[in-house]
Amino acid sequence: MSLQKRKASTIHIAKFDPRLKTYINITGIAILTATVFGIVLIPFWLLIMYYYLNRYFREIHCELTTRALHFKKGVMFQTERTIPLDKIQDLTFKEGPLLRYLGLSQLKIETAGQSVQGASDMSLTGIIDARQFREMVLDQRDEITDRAPTESTSAATKSGHELESLILEMNETLKRIEKKI
Repeated sequence: MSLQKRKASTIHIAKFDPRLKTYINITGIAILTATVFGIVLIPFWLLIMYYYLNRYFREIHCELTTRALHFKKGVMFQTERTIPLDKIQDLTFKEGPLLRYLGLSQLKIETAGQSVQGASDMSLTGIIDARQFREMVLDQRDEITDRAPTESTSAATKSGHELESLILEMNETLKRIEKKI
């Protein structure tokens, strides 16, 4: 396989809505308000989060390529995820009351082989035109998985021949061992 075939090219780079900062801020304040000790921390939260969220927003990145979905976020603790498109099982589109009020949505990505059923492998909140992005990811995934059987069939045939020769070799080895016993 040539290097050009293996290299994935970018299909779309997702943009994030600036209202994501408001959503994170409101969510944090709601959590702090739920505890007595947290109420005291709200002014510090607002002060620190103003600077943190601006930097966080600049660092968040999501890219759809021909082979995978790449996601990067974080300021102090950075997270970088790559999910192969053929491993994506479902993209759940979610809008809670606060998300709807702010005009945002959340995409939850579930992959094959997740450790906890019902949990998402990755969550993308605040993508502009999230429904369109979801369709782009699903279309590209379907394109890859539709092509996969022809490529994997030849590999399976090849590995089938290798398996057959391995079994014959093992059979001969067992016969030699049997003669010595």
